[in-house]
Order: sequence, then structure tokens, then C-alpha cells
Amino acid sequence: MANAILPHALPSALDAYPGVTLLSLDCFDTLLWRDVHAPHDLFGALGSANLLQRSWAEQTARSTAAVRHRRNEVHIDEIYAELMPNASAAERAAAVQDELDAEARHCFAFRPTVELMRAAKARGIETIIVSDTYLDEKQLRGLIAAAAGEDVAGLIGRIFCSSHYGKSKGEGLYEPVLKALKIAPDRILHIGDNKKADVDGVAPFGVNTLHLAQFTADSEQRIRLESAISNIFHPTEAGVAITHQPHRATVAAIEPQLDDAAEMLGFTTLGPVLNGFDRWLEDEAAALRAKHGGTVHAVFLMRDGYLPQRVHQARGGTGHAVEISRFTATAASLGTAEAVERHLQRDICSDLNVVAKQLLLPAPEAAKLIRDHPRPGAFLKAIRDPQRMRRITNASRGLAERLAAHVRKIVNPARGDTLMLVDLGYNGSVQNDVEPLLARALGVRVAGRYLLLREQSRTGLDKKGFIGHDDYDCAALEAMCTNVAVLEQLCTAAQGSVIDYEKDGTAIRRGSSIKSRQSDVRDRVQAGCLRFVRDEGSVTIRARRPAHEAILWRRGAAGVLGRLMYVPLEAELAVLGAFEHDINLGVDDTVSLFDPAIARRGLRQRGLFYMKGAERMYLPAELHGEGLALKLSLLAQRRFAMPLKYRDFVDTSIALPLIVADGNQVSTGTVTATPTHDGYYLAPIPIGDSRFSVGVQFGQLFDYVQVESVAFMPVDRFLSDKQHPDGNQETDALPSLEGMEQVAPHLFRCENEFAFMMVPPPPRQEGRQMMLALAFRPIAARQPAAPAPSHATLQGAIA
Repeated sequence: MANAILPHALPSALDAYPGVTLLSLDCFDTLLWRDVHAPHDLFGALGSANLLQRSWAEQTARSTAAVRHRRNEVHIDEIYAELMPNASAAERAAAVQDELDAEARHCFAFRPTVELMRAAKARGIETIIVSDTYLDEKQLRGLIAAAAGEDVAGLIGRIFCSSHYGKSKGEGLYEPVLKALKIAPDRILHIGDNKKADVDGVAPFGVNTLHLAQFTADSEQRIRLESAISNIFHPTEAGVAITHQPHRATVAAIEPQLDDAAEMLGFTTLGPVLNGFDRWLEDEAAALRAKHGGTVHAVFLMRDGYLPQRVHQARGGTGHAVEISRFTATAASLGTAEAVERHLQRDICSDLNVVAKQLLLPAPEAAKLIRDHPRPGAFLKAIRDPQRMRRITNASRGLAERLAAHVRKIVNPARGDTLMLVDLGYNGSVQNDVEPLLARALGVRVAGRYLLLREQSRTGLDKKGFIGHDDYDCAALEAMCTNVAVLEQLCTAAQGSVIDYEKDGTAIRRGSSIKSRQSDVRDRVQAGCLRFVRDEGSVTIRARRPAHEAILWRRGAAGVLGRLMYVPLEAELAVLGAFEHDINLGVDDTVSLFDPAIARRGLRQRGLFYMKGAERMYLPAELHGEGLALKLSLLAQRRFAMPLKYRDFVDTSIALPLIVADGNQVSTGTVTATPTHDGYYLAPIPIGDSRFSVGVQFGQLFDYVQVESVAFMPVDRFLSDKQHPDGNQETDALPSLEGMEQVAPHLFRCENEFAFMMVPPPPRQEGRQMMLALAFRPIAARQPAAPAPSHATLQGAIA
């Protein structure tokens, strides 16, 4: 792009302009950046007014100035006169200072710009600021010093503010600037982020100009969506800015230099999230030391703790990688008959193969037990056999000893130390099982610190979440945790899950069932994350560490993570497309992370209601291509736990005529077909206990119709809130056509109004009530036949 420069190229911008003797810079988003998404988001941090009041006051001040003084630019004092019309001058001055203080807290200098200013000084070139702002010169200089430090402010010569001259750069501000400078325009280089103001408004005066393209098009969209998602998760809070984005500057400076989509995904998403997480872990470790004394050992639980540990190391930490899986933690906790009984009562209705493996039963015994006792009740009774129960509890206690030996070998804590278990979360199940074991065997305290925590029961254990119950309600946490599989697969180690330990504590792993290509992609994603961590501190210059840093990184991370989970971009899905998810329960089961074909079928067959109960690993990814509205609907339903039902989505219908026959008699009627998605309708047709044949009289309504699916399913399954979009319990129908011709896949032409589709019933299922679910899309409505021409009309035509 002509007259444009990317952020990372700023330090060398003068190289292309050897004749330049003055450097002119815009201020906001060029020299000073904010850690919020948009300038007005900062108004949330004001103590005297809310965001809308402050915005309305500025609009009013500008319109008033245009009418009274024929100028569009105003001073901040004029804004606060409108905002606080009945306040004293002292009260308004205090409110103005409050805003300046908020700006200073949230602003920082962009290091590439500062490096350009230093390069200019080394060449003997003065730097000036020309800014469209409602601040005056003294206020703006003071803000730069307060936010970036006196050394940065000292690099600046003169400052020109639009509020002083009554016009912006787009309105000709540079005319009085040139008069004041008394320098030839072609000896000046001006750089700013607003093309309309900093290029189109300045270049006509003969000044050399460069547009600072802050973000690539993809980056701009991504951070805008992060802002939108953040607003859904974070209610407006008095005195707190809106949509915190501490990663903005790092993304702007580095992302254009990345050319690998996988590395870019890690840099722009995992980097901000895990960097914020590790900052929080530092604070939590310090708090635990202050509370308990002794050494606090950061213990990262493999496999999902792999990338958080690497981030911790990249930031100078020394955490330990300990291999404790859900499988080994649970199996090691079954050392008593009571513990076995509690476990079985909770999990007995799941897959008995998984249950038997969790009990550490030998494979031949487990297979015979399941074969002889396939029902949960009989299986539970067989487990209660005293001899078998002793074998189970003895095996569990042996595993517990080996697990403790593993922790001792890796960490070697002293008695009284604290093990800070670190994991992605999200229930802390491993901690629930191993905390008593580790406390007893090693004499240590145990605390769990998780990226995401929404505990399913009030265990009373020492657990906290970076994004957890202290700062988010249960619906918000559940919405975050629903799609946690994508985070797990990006953070995990490329190794099999631990299933046992040698006597000396060496981990024994099963083979990894994840494809090597997935591991290669994940390695590149993780490399991008680590690059963000290394580069993050090198891009910003702050006069002091902000007091709101904890809020800044937590809310920023929640916005980034929520955006990835609910509004993934096409380039990101291309990286994740071949990923599978390892369920990590001691078996070799993997499932695809997402499958768009399943979502498309579910939407057409059931509409938005399909999403409410759909149990998928990464459902929003499957909705890609179906529009943003669907993803936001899914997010809103989950974030706010909306009690929506199928009928809530129905606002129109089609009365579909039917012929119903049971072998003895034939009757006609209609069924109400309701809209689903993309122009499709669903007609649910009861057929009793597979008794009735159904003739669907499409010809009465349509010349052309598209039929997506014709399937039988149990009535109770159709009415359930828990949908199964994989087609479980569905049986495809075998219709015949009368007067209908298939002209393309799923597309039919009806020859006349008598055309219909005949669907015979399926085999009976022990009297179970069944229905025919017909998903179709009208293509062309049947046009009424033209009336026969009258005798007079024919005569007129002949004449």
C-alpha cells in the first residue's frame, strides 16, 4: 500500500527520506496506545460519569461549538461543561483530572515509535506532535510523561493540538502548523494511524506522509470480535474500563512478520491467554508463601499443563512437570471399599469397559465380568464380591504408592511445603482424588490453580481459577468450559497419557493415538505462543506498572479465549481442521474436534434448537459458514443460561397436506411444518407404533421442492432437549415417488398438483411410538393454472 508503514518498520522510517529535517507524529495510536479496544472504552474507568454520558457530552459540545463558533474541535473543559452543567468549576476541574489520570493508567508508549524518535534525535532531527485531541498542549505533554515517562516526553519538541486551533488535520490543521514551524513542507515527514487525517489531511500541504497501518485486516477483525465477546462476558462495572486488550501492541508489532498460520494462531490467541495466566500464577504463589511459609512448588499436570509449563519457563519460572492423569488419579483413590462404592455409584451407567479398566482389573477378568454381567446392576453386584473388592483396593493402594513416588522423584518437596497444582482446569478432578493421598504420603499442603475453574461441587479444597468463581458467574464459566477441548488439544504434550508408574516413580505411558501431523501443527502453534511471551514486554513502555494489571490480563484473556471458542476465524479452522481429541480416560478413544457436515445436517433438520442440546467437542467451529448470528445465538444461550424451547424459534409455518394409510383405511389431513435453517422446514409426522404409511402431497404446494432428509425416529428422542446430531436412533426412510421427478441431488419436480411422496413405515419396535421427520425446502411454489381464454378474447386475438 502506497504511503503506508507497518508497525515493526517504524524505527527505520527515516531511511527512505534523506532530506527530512523534522519528524511529525500523531499522538494517540501512534505514539501513545491504550490497553483498551477503542478510545471510548476508557470512559468506563471514569468515576464521575458512565460511558454513554461522557460520549453524549462530547457530541453535544461539538455540535454546540459548530453552531456557536463554526468549529468542530472542542476542549475537554467544554465537554465537561456539558457533562456536569450544574457543577462548580472546581468540581468540573476535578472530573477532568480524573479522566486524565484514567488516560495515564491505561496509556503506554509504543516502543517502535519511540525507537524512531530516538533515531531521529541521533540524526539531529526534531520530533513534534500534531494531534486531533480535546486536550491542550500542557495536558497532552503531561499525559505523555505520566504514561510513558519523562525520558519519552523529553524527545518531543513542540506539540500542536486541534483543540487550540479549532480544526482537525482533516480540516486543515497543518496550515497553521506550517506557519508556526517556518519550514519547507517537503522537509517534514508526518506519520499517523488515521489515513483520512494523517495522509489525506496532511499530504495536500506538500508534507511527506506515512499511514501507520496498526493491524492487518485479519488482526483488526480478530481484536474487534474479541472486544465484542468480552462485552458479553464482562458486565459494565463502575470505575473499570471496557474491553481490556493488553496484547494489542504486541500483536500489531509482530504478527505481520509471521507467515505460518499455525504459529500465528499460537501467537495471537494462546500467547495472550497463557501469558496472563502465568502472571497470575506468580501472584498466587507469592500469596501461598505468605500464608503457609515453606517452599511453594509449581507442579504442572501433564499432559495439558505442558504448554503452561513452557510459558512459565519462558518467563523465568522453574515449575515441575508431573504426570498425573485423570485415570491414574481416580484409580489411585480407590483404596477402600467405600471409595470404590462411591465411584461406581457415580459412573456405573457409563461404558463398563472404561469402568472395569478404572478399577485396575486384569484385562481377561474385566472382559469376562462384562460378558457375564452386561447390565449395571449385575456388574455392581459382581464388583462387591469380597475377594474381588480386596484385589481392587489392594491394586489401588499400590498405584497410590507409586504415584506418590513419582511426585517425590520429580519434585522432592519437604514436609510442610505446598504443591501448587497447575492445570487448564476445569473442575479440578485430579486434585479431588490425589490431595488426600499426597498430603498423607508426603506431608505437604496442596493448592490447585487453574486457567479455567467452574467446580461442580463445593469440595472445600484450596482451588482458584484465573478465570473462575471469584470473578465470573456460573453461567459464564460453563459457557467458557463447554468448548475447552480446543484449548486442551493446543496445550497438550505430544505423548501418551500416563497409565501407571514404576516402583521408583517413573511414568508408564500408553501409546499416543494422535496423528503425527497433528503433533507437528501443535508444535508450531506452541512455538507461536512462546514467541508472544518472549516479545510481549519488548513492545510497550510504561512509566510504572499499572495497578489494574490483574484485571487487564484476566479480562483480556477471557475475551481472547471466548472469541476463539465461539467465533473462530477461517484461517484458524484451517489449522485445526485435522485435529482429534483424546478423551484421556485410560482408553484409546479419540473423536474429531469438529465436523461441519454434522452441524449443517442438524441445523437443517432441527434448526437453532439443535444447538441447545448438541454435545459436540467444538460446536462453534462446526457452525462456520452458517453466519455470525448462529454463533452469537449459541453463545448468548449458554452465557445467560436462557431457558429456550423449540417453539420459541418458530414464527411461521407451512400446512403440509398428507395422505395417511394403515392398510385398512385412508384419510387425509395436514401437518404443521416449521422453519429450521437456511430456508428449510421440518414436518414431524406421527406414525404411532410404526403403523401408518404416509403420502406427502408436495404437488399441491410446490412445482419444485428440495428434500434434505426423510427419517424415522422415536417420539421421545425427537422431543428431548438433548439432541444427538450424529443421527443416533434415526432410521432412513425408503420413499417412493408418484408424479415426482428427481432432477438433481435432493431436488424434485412435481409434475402436477397430484404429485406426492409415499413413505412406508419402518419395522415395529416393541410398540414404541415413532414419527417421520421430514426436512424440506420449498424452491418454487405451485402457480395456479391460468384461466381458459374467453370467446370474446379469442375473437379479438383472431381479429
